[in-house]
Amino acid sequence: MTGVLPGVDTSGLPDYLQRLLVSSADLPLRHRMGGATDTARRSAVLVLFGEGPRGADVLLIEKSARLRTHAGQPAFPGGGADPGEDYPVGTALREAQEEAGVDPDGVRVLATLPELFLGPSDNLVVPVVAWWDDPADVTVGDPLEVARVARVPLADLTDPANRFRVRHRLGYVGPAFGVAGMVVWGFTAGLLDAILDAAGLTRPWDARDVRPLEAAGVRPAAAPGSLGEGGAEDAAAPTVADGGTGGPAARTVPRR
Repeated sequence: MTGVLPGVDTSGLPDYLQRLLVSSADLPLRHRMGGATDTARRSAVLVLFGEGPRGADVLLIEKSARLRTHAGQPAFPGGGADPGEDYPVGTALREAQEEAGVDPDGVRVLATLPELFLGPSDNLVVPVVAWWDDPADVTVGDPLEVARVARVPLADLTDPANRFRVRHRLGYVGPAFGVAGMVVWGFTAGLLDAILDAAGLTRPWDARDVRPLEAAGVRPAAAPGSLGEGGAEDAAAPTVADGGTGGPAARTVPRR
């Protein structure tokens, strides 16, 4: 079932989240890639909103540089379903607990968004929207999988100065965000872009600002969303937990 989950209590939620829930069943996700294959792995990600030190925010992770695929990639907490678990909600909550230390008991699951098939990784992904009723300090779960966890303010994501598009050498052009010392692009940026639109938070930004991924230090041969060796972290980064793995840090894309 897609949309607001049956019996969910939506009282006390902020207006932007109420607007998102209204559109959750038919959210226009711009990078659908056709029908899923028979071998596609069922996966889920947790899109967790909360009220943090700098106002409304959303939880993102940066994958460890040690991973064989998607190394250094900013993402929502998430992963593949385990046999017999409550998919997609149980999958999203388990992964968020393992990767970012999120206590499922402090989270109110609200809705599921339309599934997306990601051809390059052969994953069928369901985004699960939730509200952090009882926010806690972010923590890195397994440092071999996650380098950092960040509560990224929505104000930073909607700031026109932090928005641009990126071009992959293979022709891909899509939305990107330079926040928390990371370049968020690919699947995660496309989903964020649609969510911000549906929540009525998008501010006018210069879509003509298209930057090559190589300018961010992205390894050309890496999977979309991977980051290469970086430099200094954004001094104004939001609440962040650092896994201290010694891997490369993400960095924002310089203007050209």
